[in-house]
Amino acid sequence: MSNATLPVLITGGAGFIGSNLADRLVRSGRRVVILDNLSRSGSERNLEWLQNQHGSAIEFHQADIRNRTSIRRALVGVGQVFHFAAQVAVTTSLTNATEDFDINAGGTLNLLEEIRESRLRPGLLFTSTNKVYGQLDDLEMRAAGSRYESPDPITRYQGISEQRRLDFHSPYGCSKGAADQYVLDYARTFGLRAAVFRMSCIYGPRQFGNEDQGWVAHFLIRAIENNTVTIYGDGLQVRDILYIDDLVDAFLLAEERMGKIVGQAFNIGGGPKNTISLRELLALIESISGLRVSVRNEAWRAADQRYYVSDTRKFEARTGWRRNFDVNAGVRRLYEWLASTRETKVAAAGQRMLI
Repeated sequence: MSNATLPVLITGGAGFIGSNLADRLVRSGRRVVILDNLSRSGSERNLEWLQNQHGSAIEFHQADIRNRTSIRRALVGVGQVFHFAAQVAVTTSLTNATEDFDINAGGTLNLLEEIRESRLRPGLLFTSTNKVYGQLDDLEMRAAGSRYESPDPITRYQGISEQRRLDFHSPYGCSKGAADQYVLDYARTFGLRAAVFRMSCIYGPRQFGNEDQGWVAHFLIRAIENNTVTIYGDGLQVRDILYIDDLVDAFLLAEERMGKIVGQAFNIGGGPKNTISLRELLALIESISGLRVSVRNEAWRAADQRYYVSDTRKFEARTGWRRNFDVNAGVRRLYEWLASTRETKVAAAGQRMLI
């Protein structure tokens, strides 16, 4: 039996990204094992949705990535692992750096060791973060209307490549960066079929965002519920944002073409054609929804990058990956999904909210 026909393990599989990947995999005929401690808000709703949609095709283990025995049990018979279980917020890491390390670095090492010692030694795709590149303070930036932009045409038109030196910043950046490097080294030292995605901002349905993580969904939720959005800094910060369906496509290509990407890290995001600033997102939300968004400004937060855009050409060249959703289409889809799940009555996109 080939690995492609074996069950897939998704750690953190009840989260936003994990639940979307699980749904796609089951719909394609695969069985999915989920390991999740359900600590993140919205994860129980996502798990219930998956179980209602797919029944016994979803095998659930309520467990923590810090527990090696639980990992060992979940790995039995698995042919591929997608590792998403993590502490995901810079702000949380600043208040509890030890727990952040134990989950992100320690938990990943637990998983690597269990894969290394397993009979099938499944492939592994780990989601790292653009925070491994630090605050990027050396990049020259200028204010240009509603956003920052780089005067350097290479940075402006290509983004940040994997050639950028690593510069872990914040406990979160350090813990994810350490895990990132462990995954790459286990591929090199122990021959694991493993690769790393250094992710930019992902958004889409089944995301229950907050101020610390999932900011596109968070802004939309605040607008829909007629609450004030807090902007840290000046709002000119730019990110490339990637719609979840395009990310799932990338995951499936990574599994299929692991031989071409094993032992490598790839920057994954919307790329230079899918960038948006905080101010521009607020304007887009108002345009899509007809709502007026109330904004409050606060001081800059530690380790916040003024500009980050992924250069994704390396992964595209290895796998043929292409994105199908631009910013406008993706944000509109997320708005409509969030509006449909809110208790507040919201009209279709383009019409005014009923308060």
